[in-house]
Amino acid sequence: MDIREQLAYLRRTIGEAAARADEKYGTSPFRPEITRADFPQEDIPAGRGFVEDLLTGEVVENTHGKHFQTEKLYARHRRHGSFDISDLIGLAPDYLCALSESAISACPPTRWAFLDTETTGLAGGSGTYAFLIGLGSIDEQGFRVRQFFMRDYDEEASLLHSLAEHLQRFDVLVTYNGKSYDQPLLETRYTMNRARHPFARLEHLDLLHGARRLFKLRLENCRLVNLENQILGVEREGDLPGELIPYCYFEYLRTRRAFRLVSIFHHNLVDIISLACLTGVIPEAFRDPENARARHGTDLLGLARWLRLSGRLEEALRLVRRAIEMGLPDRHLFASLFEAGMIEKKLGLDDAAVVTFTDLSLSPNPFRARAYEELAKHYEHREKNYLMALECVRAARRMEDTDALLSRQARLERRNLKARRQPRLVR
Repeated sequence: MDIREQLAYLRRTIGEAAARADEKYGTSPFRPEITRADFPQEDIPAGRGFVEDLLTGEVVENTHGKHFQTEKLYARHRRHGSFDISDLIGLAPDYLCALSESAISACPPTRWAFLDTETTGLAGGSGTYAFLIGLGSIDEQGFRVRQFFMRDYDEEASLLHSLAEHLQRFDVLVTYNGKSYDQPLLETRYTMNRARHPFARLEHLDLLHGARRLFKLRLENCRLVNLENQILGVEREGDLPGELIPYCYFEYLRTRRAFRLVSIFHHNLVDIISLACLTGVIPEAFRDPENARARHGTDLLGLARWLRLSGRLEEALRLVRRAIEMGLPDRHLFASLFEAGMIEKKLGLDDAAVVTFTDLSLSPNPFRARAYEELAKHYEHREKNYLMALECVRAARRMEDTDALLSRQARLERRNLKARRQPRLVR
């Protein structure tokens, strides 16, 4: 294939990808402009890197060297799946407070930075580089993504310096699994370059934790690409799998042929846009759980468990009951009933708890024995009805025999024997 054929093929391939994006999203959020074909290394003119020609952007030079940057605007009239980009600018300053349990103070959305990295490995450690760092932000025009790219290892210091400067305009960092991966990795890279990292002053919201609380009972997994599909209705076509990204970058370093980089930049861009849109959805449920616009009972159940762990028992109980009324799969229904009974017990609603545990004890389910045990505790300690308590323990042991139940049965048998031996008062 000669150079003209390569050029025609490259234009045709990326044009088809852009057309598919246009059909799905209206206008392609990432349309690289091609000025040259995928030349062999020896055909690239001196002083010019093929990345600069394949991707719209610029080479940035600072006191630490050079690196490549791009910036893309996702206009506010656009939609990303079911989410309107224009809704991001209208989010309240205290929007992230509830989900972060007040760790993040009130801050306008224009001061939030959405960060995602593409790295040379998934394990982390001092030998892993973040070769592409995307940073999204909200403004009046829509959603803007700036991507910092190192064309070789010697450009890392320049990239990190520019990233730190850009982060100075933000107060909150939003990531997806960033507390466990992206931020520690970047802190290591700053340390390896003998530079101070910019994250100490930034409040950090890792959206993964809220997503798991809300959706883990319903969804198979809470990976970002799964959430964007199930929650936002976004379906990626021809996306580069994350596990192939390091390989493609190493291939670029070896050959200097940057065609495969287009997919990496696009993957990173869509990750950041999805992260921002999910941030516009998930924290809302935690701000006002009882009025959460959930279509699935399991999502409400996830919220209820978060409320219970936060000590908001009455709200948690109402949400569990609402989840049960909406309908739950059997594997969650019986667990929810038992959880409701335990909350009622803790709130001192003994009569309601007895009704709930009795309902659970009447049909075969994984919580039947535990329901009998809770009924035994109630009859023994609240009503002093040792005979009824003993019958409940025996019923529980027929389904699930434990040392605790055996000890409780022995104690109740002694109490029943003692009660029978006590003389009755004659009036």
